[in-house]
Amino acid sequence: MKTQKLPPKPAKVAQARRSKPSPGLDRDIQAAIGDQLRAMHDSILREGVPDRFVDLLARLDKPQGNR
Repeated sequence: MKTQKLPPKPAKVAQARRSKPSPGLDRDIQAAIGDQLRAMHDSILREGVPDRFVDLLARLDKPQGNR
């Protein structure tokens, strides 16, 4: 006969949560990463679209005849 393992009692679960360090990054590190990502994204947006891509998109937008 197998013994069934019971779930932990709520008080023990709460105690275990308090004693373990929370995973992840603290708010200062998250803010620094966010600032760096925004700066990188802004610089990419300022670069614009290369002329060859603009030309390609214009050709793709033109209606084509029956094939």
